[in-house]
Amino acid sequence: MPDTYALYRSMSARPFGKRAFSLLFANKAPYFRTVRPQVRDVRPHHAELTIRNRRAVHNHIGTLHAIAVCNGLEAAMGLLAEATTPKDRRWIPKGMQVSYLAKSTTDLLCIAETDPADWAQLGDVPVRVRAVRTDGTVVVDGIITIYVSERPAR
Repeated sequence: MPDTYALYRSMSARPFGKRAFSLLFANKAPYFRTVRPQVRDVRPHHAELTIRNRRAVHNHIGTLHAIAVCNGLEAAMGLLAEATTPKDRRWIPKGMQVSYLAKSTTDLLCIAETDPADWAQLGDVPVRVRAVRTDGTVVVDGIITIYVSERPAR
């Protein structure tokens, strides 16, 4: 299995590398393709990507659909987890709790963050996520819990 974080570091150093990485990342998990994430930054304990406000992911009132926003947040969380999880461990999403605070009327910046102390033990790791409009308004705020366990010996 390729090291997602190593691939990001390698590709992002090249012209158009972040764009190419974003396409590869969205193709690896096809449900991410619906929001067409554009990866901006990935490092341990932090990931950022943007999703565009486009008709294909609108709801009945013409704003970004809440589940599309959650899809972007989950993509950011996955990038953070790939960059942060120690090599001898693995992770899987366990749950998501979000609050919808404002209408998603612009492109959104999806951010995922953790603290090093969150990773001190095996088990549940809370990943803080938020989606921010271009005017700085937080439209969705929440926690995605991932379960971290030992990677089985091969």
